[in-house]
Amino acid sequence: MTQFSPVLPVVDQHHLDRQLYPHGVAFMDGQYLPMSEAKISVLDWGFLHSDATYDTAHVWNGRFFRLDLHLDRFLGGVERLRMKLPYDREEIISILNGCVALSGHRSAYVEMICTRGSSPTFSRDPRQAENRFIAFAVPFGSVANKEQLERGLHVAISETVRIPPKSVDPAIKNYHWLDLVKGLFDAYEAGAETALILDTNGHIAEGPGFNVFIVKGRSLKTPAFGVLPGITRRTVFDLCAEIGLSVTPGNVERDEIRDADEVFITSTAGGIMPVTRIDAATIATGYVGPITRHLMDLYWQKHEDPSWSSGIIYP
Repeated sequence: MTQFSPVLPVVDQHHLDRQLYPHGVAFMDGQYLPMSEAKISVLDWGFLHSDATYDTAHVWNGRFFRLDLHLDRFLGGVERLRMKLPYDREEIISILNGCVALSGHRSAYVEMICTRGSSPTFSRDPRQAENRFIAFAVPFGSVANKEQLERGLHVAISETVRIPPKSVDPAIKNYHWLDLVKGLFDAYEAGAETALILDTNGHIAEGPGFNVFIVKGRSLKTPAFGVLPGITRRTVFDLCAEIGLSVTPGNVERDEIRDADEVFITSTAGGIMPVTRIDAATIATGYVGPITRHLMDLYWQKHEDPSWSSGIIYP
């Protein structure tokens, strides 16, 4: 029986990678690289087991926003996961600045990652793994596009339950997203644009990469149990303190969010973003509310404030 070997086309894979990857700069193994060349081993526990922590900061108009808070959370997660970094805090700041400066991006999405790494002997003992630090800067992207920011997002509430905090500590930013991804598919099937999922008690928790707030009168409320304490979430607390609004963490019921005067979500990827429809229900008038708009304006104004942001020196 004659055996045939398939004739494969000659492909310039390096060229394809550069076309497919966003323009940006990564740092790994002690050097800066184009994004298309930044790769990890398939044996890395970060890939095999989602055994990693990370944090995402952003740059706007050439300035990092609240980078110190992102570093606090990242370094705290590294410590609690019993990982070790080869760089100290100041060296990480220098690396992150280097990624942005070399990329040339004035507005960027900047990530720092620590994976468990892999064991030289393929051991299943995590203590034998060599932890790995990676960072990168790519163009800034938002959860909501320009049109959605103007009219407000349509969000569906999925019956999917968030991973219990006793299983995976949500205060350690992680890549355990299968519950969030399932929620997204539920939302898409319902004709919505993104999702909220529930905590283990049946209350509203959070969405894929964002926290949620409701407004009633001049009081704000945000879920407290089983959610990532986001940096933009904290920023809303700080802004409310400045302008005399009440904001409280606590349980948020499904009926409560549908009956709110205003609803918005918060994320490093987009800031404060309005929601005007939950499932089939319109929130209040169906337009972006005045408190949401005021907080959105204040949020972006703070990006120029030296006490909230730090400049990058570009080559």
